[in-house]
Formats: sequence, structure tokens, C-alpha cells
Amino acid sequence: MPSSHRAPKTARRRAILLLLAALAAAHLPAPASAANLALGKPAPPITLHTLDGGQIATGELAGSVVIVTFWATWCGPCHDELPLLSEYAAAHARQGLKVLAFSLDGPDALAEVRAMAAKLSFPVGLLGSAWAGDYGRIWRVPVSFVIGRDGRLADNGWQDSAPAWTRQRLEQIVTPLLSIKE
Repeated sequence: MPSSHRAPKTARRRAILLLLAALAAAHLPAPASAANLALGKPAPPITLHTLDGGQIATGELAGSVVIVTFWATWCGPCHDELPLLSEYAAAHARQGLKVLAFSLDGPDALAEVRAMAAKLSFPVGLLGSAWAGDYGRIWRVPVSFVIGRDGRLADNGWQDSAPAWTRQRLEQIVTPLLSIKE
């Protein structure tokens, strides 16, 4: 008889836990692929806190084409993508290209992040959390977003099925934006 009383209590407890989980989920930030990242709409602001103690906000880069990229030292595709992106960024800096690179690594990997950053032509900083403001929770890397000279989102990395940069993707997505003058 005691076990029959336990079953309803267990079921009731599960139902309450599910209800609490649903309520908690309703208050979480919107997922990264939410409608607030719409192509042609103003890009969400984000600030890179660089490894050397500086700050660069996307809002300060109006008139530039900006690639906001998220990566990590433990990410294999990032090791291929970052040198390519660095070379492209250096070659197109005079045309107004800026890259802000956010590492998902924690402070314990700072030496590794600094070693990778030393080889790059653009500023790097630690994200400090899996949440990147209105870009959402960064759940895969690499992932990048492109902001046009007008401050509008030109490429949403969450919608890219193959998100790592290649020469072809850079030529298709970024190069045309560089030829547009504000």
C-alpha cells in the first residue's frame, strides 16, 4: 500500500518540476536564431574587451564593414579559419574592413588565446560568457556575423549551414560590401 501512495506523489513532483522548468525557460534570453537578428535590420551592438585592456564597440565602427567572429582555441575549424580571416582582413583594411574576434575560452586558457591572437591582424578578446548579448548564446564555433557600413546585419552566421569562413564565402559575402561606399 505505501508504494501506491508514492506513485501519485512522484508523478505530481515530476509535473511540478516540468512546470517550473517551463516557466524558467520562458524567462531565458531569446535563442541566437531569434528574429532580432534579421538581415537588413540594425545589427545588435557588442563590445570587444581586448586582451590589451582596450574596448571596441561596433557602434564606434560606423562606416566600416565589420565581421564579428566567435571562436575558441579548442575548435579545430577555428585554427583553419582564423589565419585565412586574418590575411583577408589585412588585405582589405584600407577598404574599411574591421574584424572583432571573441574567444569563448576562459581565463585559464589566456596564454593559448594570446598565442593565437599574436598571429592575427585584428583585435581579440575573451567573451567571458556563452551569452553574446542579442547575438544569443554562442553554442557553436566558429560562427560570425557581418555588419554593413550602414550598421545593418548583412550576414547572420546562425543561418549559415557551413559557418567557417572560406575564401569563396569571404568573396561572396564581404567583398561586395567593401565596394559599397556610404
